[in-house]
Order: sequence, then structure tokens, then C-alpha cells
Amino acid sequence: MKIAIISVSKKGYELSSSIKEKLDSDSTIIKIDLYHKNVKEYFPYLFEEYDAIIAIMASGILIRTIAPIIESKVTDPAVLNIDDNGKFVISTLSGHLGGANKLTKKIANLIDATPVITTSTDVNKKLGIDVIAKDLYLSIDNSKEILFFNKSILDDKEISFVVNPNKNFNYLFEYLNNNTLEINVSITFSSKVDKDEIHAVLDEHELILKERDIVVGLGCRRGKECEKIYDALKSSIRELDIDLSRINKLSSAEIKKDEKGMLELSDKLNIPISFVNLEKLRLFESQDIQKSEFVKSKFGIYGVCEPSALIMAGFDSELIYKKTSYDGVTVAIAISK
Repeated sequence: MKIAIISVSKKGYELSSSIKEKLDSDSTIIKIDLYHKNVKEYFPYLFEEYDAIIAIMASGILIRTIAPIIESKVTDPAVLNIDDNGKFVISTLSGHLGGANKLTKKIANLIDATPVITTSTDVNKKLGIDVIAKDLYLSIDNSKEILFFNKSILDDKEISFVVNPNKNFNYLFEYLNNNTLEINVSITFSSKVDKDEIHAVLDEHELILKERDIVVGLGCRRGKECEKIYDALKSSIRELDIDLSRINKLSSAEIKKDEKGMLELSDKLNIPISFVNLEKLRLFESQDIQKSEFVKSKFGIYGVCEPSALIMAGFDSELIYKKTSYDGVTVAIAISK
């Protein structure tokens, strides 16, 4: 997640600096930028460039500023509102698909504040269909159906999830098992459903959830054992709360194509691994990747795990887990658009 923190007062700026310092070590936060004053000038840019905006200011200023630029719950960034004293963190916009509700809880915990969340499914301890999509990294093709399904969930109606019997959907089953008190759901199987889709069905309504490709980029010291690489992978997906069955691909640079530990891991998990051509890595540009002068001096490229993950996830993909080191293993995770 890429976060912008914007403030208008001296006290607000001090709070924004404190929040940034606390979040900098979080591998799930790709970058954090601070903005101060010039609210009307900055906000249209922030809406385009960031996944989340934390606004430390009066709610009236925030609401009047964002009202003309709000477009859709599917595309709008998460917006949080915090008072200057850091007493309350309010999920203001895109609570589910944008991730504002989860981020609100995280920030409130970091600064010892009270989280304020008002979405109906959350306050009634129900699991919204758009929350499921966000948590499992699924896109929603027909987002107009979200309201119908969330109302049905609030009314305790049974939703049927239809999946392909020839695909491992352990990540879905585990997720639902952990949320059985929040949604009334049944699972049915049909070979007519694409393997990368989950169809939610109720009465004459259908909502299609589609997997976005999750690609784990790997780097390691020469000769690193499979189990060590596996331990690093498990640690990273634990932070994102991703089940192993949800990972679509592994990737690395072609200089690692004979790395025994990586090849064994691919076989062990039955997840394909791709090794990206060095020339593609040299030409690849992204403001989000961390550049290593050491790697550049040895191989002529600035990095392995982050760019290889982004390349294999496809055009316009994004990092959801920045390069993190685990005892000689580096892991980064990217997701397709």
C-alpha cells in the first residue's frame, strides 16, 4: 500500500511524522510521503497516485475537499481522518475495497487512538462481500451487485459460492472457516466456472470474484536451502494473511535459474517459477522498487525479487510486500491489476 499523509497544522505535521516513522518498518507499506497544507491543490494528485490518504485535519475541511473528486468505491483510495491530537482515527472513504477500515485499526493501534468505523456490515459484525474480495485479493467484475449481496448478508440470507472442482480453493475454505459466525454461506462446485473465479449466487443475482495474480519474487545467497527459502516465504505471506494456495507464481532473475533451493520449493509447493531475463530487469523502471548498488555492481541490475515479481505479475502490477530480508533470502510480492 502506498500512503500519503497530509496535515494542515504544526501539531498535525508532527503527528504525521510520527506515524510515518512507525510505518516505515512495515513491509506491507510500500512507501509513505508527507504533505503539508495546500490541501485543495494536493488532493486531486493524491487521489490518483496513492492507495490511501491519511488526512490530519478537521473533518469539515476533508469532506469539502474530497466531495468533488469522489468517483467510485471500486477506484477511490482509502481515506482516513485523524484529529490533531491523535485521539480518533476515522475510516472516511473506501472502507472495504480501498482498505480504509483495516488501515484505520492499524493506525489507531500504532498511536493509541480510538478507531471509528461506520460501515453497516462491520458494525453488525458481518462479513461484506467486498471485504472478502479485498482480503483474498480478488477483483469484482460487476460491482453494482455489491450492495445487493451485502444487504442479503445483513439479513442472514445464505450466499452460495460456486467454484471449479479442479482447482485448489483451500484459501477460500480456510478464510470462510475462520469467519463462520459472520456470513451464512454454502459451497457448490461446477466445471462451468473458470478456475480463477468464484461466483457468488443468490436468487437471480450473481457476483463474479476473480483472482488477481499474486507473484512472489525471490532472491537468495548462492546455495540457500529450500527450507530456508520456504521459511522466508511463509513469514512474508503470514504478514499479508495469505494462504499458500492463493499464490499463483514464483519468480526470480535468470541468474538464479539453477538455484536448487528455489527449484525444489517450486516442486514442493506445486507453484510454477519463472526466471526473468537480465535484459528485461535492466530495462525495467519503477519508482517503488528498492535499488541495491551491491546487486548492480555484481549483476548489472538494481534488484531481483521486486522487479521480477512486478514483471511476472504483468503490466500495471503493484507491490503489496516490499523487499524484505530473511537470513540470506529476500522476498517481495506483487499483484496483477
